[in-house]
Amino acid sequence: MIASFLRNTKNIFPIISLPIREMSVYPKHYVDPIFSKEKQQLAKESGEFTQLAHLPTKPPKNDQSHSIFYNEIVNKMVNYITKGGNKKLARELLVRCFECIKRTQIERLNLGKGENIIVDPYVLLFQAIENCRPLLQVTPIKRGGVTYQVPVPVTEKKSYFLSMKWILEAAREKEKKIHLPEKLAWEILDAAHGQGRVIKRKNDLHKLCENNRAYAHYRWS
Repeated sequence: MIASFLRNTKNIFPIISLPIREMSVYPKHYVDPIFSKEKQQLAKESGEFTQLAHLPTKPPKNDQSHSIFYNEIVNKMVNYITKGGNKKLARELLVRCFECIKRTQIERLNLGKGENIIVDPYVLLFQAIENCRPLLQVTPIKRGGVTYQVPVPVTEKKSYFLSMKWILEAAREKEKKIHLPEKLAWEILDAAHGQGRVIKRKNDLHKLCENNRAYAHYRWS
């Protein structure tokens, strides 16, 4: 009885296939906006600005600005620190971390422990991220029933992500009695000077890639 009812209702209520909406509101042919004045000047000099003027462009996000206080890497660091959507707390934690870095560097400068001591926390953060960026990583590829760890190059975007992620993970793995800004400041200072657990983690990954360089041809096979 139920089967006959379903057969009869197929003609009454036809199945309507709706188009699946993509994750982005804008189509794929929309280009990203150039909101920074420095990038706009470079685009004008290279002639890219005239080409982009005739293409549909996405609007900039709420947290993107051409202000001198805006920095893309610092903004990403705030996003990675954020937990539970509390971005204001993450921004305050990063500001306190910068205060700890500057206080530590000024103390070293006053004690005369070095001549070329960098006091600017932004410069130290950028230097730490650059020092921790991996160039290669291993990916499992199965060939003939055996899984090989094949070294592959890391894209620029992912290398920045891994660098900031490793710094935060190393800071959160320290003692829980110490607050996050102080732990993060220590990790940034160590990474900026080419030492610490994050630098060791990057070097270990590069050694693993070097040991498995014989399987690099499996990437194209």
